[in-house]
Amino acid sequence: MKIQKIIDISMEISEEMIVYKNREENKPRIEVSRSFVESDVFETTLHMVMHTGTHLDRPLHVIRDGKTLDSFPLNRMVRPAVVLDLTHVEGGIMREHLLGKEVAIADSYVLLKTRNSFKESFDFDFVYLEASGAEYLKEQRVIGVGIDALGIERDQPDKDTHNILLKNDIVIIEGLRLKEAEEGEYTLIAAPLKIKGAEASPIRALLIR
Repeated sequence: MKIQKIIDISMEISEEMIVYKNREENKPRIEVSRSFVESDVFETTLHMVMHTGTHLDRPLHVIRDGKTLDSFPLNRMVRPAVVLDLTHVEGGIMREHLLGKEVAIADSYVLLKTRNSFKESFDFDFVYLEASGAEYLKEQRVIGVGIDALGIERDQPDKDTHNILLKNDIVIIEGLRLKEAEEGEYTLIAAPLKIKGAEASPIRALLIR
């Protein structure tokens, strides 16, 4: 494979990073556990909610007894991906917004690039994936759906979007940064940490073109 470009589409983890709804409890804490003052090594401890920053959701996140990271197949960590430019959309991404995109998306990750990627603070009116858009992507047999918001849905009482995707074992990636990614086809690398029994994991997401 000839690599033309690698784009890092992950959020940087820091104590000042954007977190969902600006919740203080979601902000990472990075503590120095050993320093050169009292030791000959430097070590830090990271305290972080699994759903902070760029992360991957597994079914257990919304489905009782759902699948965890233990059952996440290796072949889903490196897959074809299609970035869709939806920066014109306000509110929810619906079926009709996706119908006009004449690209092959079956067996691929679909990454939704919206105005969210250009925000430097949390936007309570962030663009999200509406249930009809999730149904359309399910019908197209996508492997996973990623979005540049810290939530793939916005205050949907029955968590429709999460349920439509996760009940069909479609991977959800939230917290992407797609500002530098043009619409088109890529290879996505999105490997979660190997955490037993977890419902989510931070990832370092990369696009290769």
